[in-house]
Amino acid sequence: MMIEVLKSKLHCVQVTEANLHYMGSITIDEDLMDAAGLIAGEKVQIMDNDNGERFETYIIKGERGSGCICLNGAAARKVQVGDTIIIVSYALMDFEEAKQFQPRVVFPQNNKLV
Repeated sequence: MMIEVLKSKLHCVQVTEANLHYMGSITIDEDLMDAAGLIAGEKVQIMDNDNGERFETYIIKGERGSGCICLNGAAARKVQVGDTIIIVSYALMDFEEAKQFQPRVVFPQNNKLV
């Protein structure tokens, strides 16, 4: 049996930009992506702590060290610059493997690693 489990989480990062006139996605600072084990093109779920929105999109690699968290396209309508969001990804794995798996959870401060 395969189950879906938490793989990666960026907890409480702030939205730095919202770009409505873009094809879609979320741009994330490459340092944050590396820390959480996220890759370009990966599907993620976004949860906005300020307005309760939850939606899915995919990742675009942002400038390393920039602290960039930019929602693009339609997703830009669901957030405001300055909102606190949680970014999560999930993985499918065998039930027994999932029991041993440890997700990568990152708690940045001001969108930077500490």
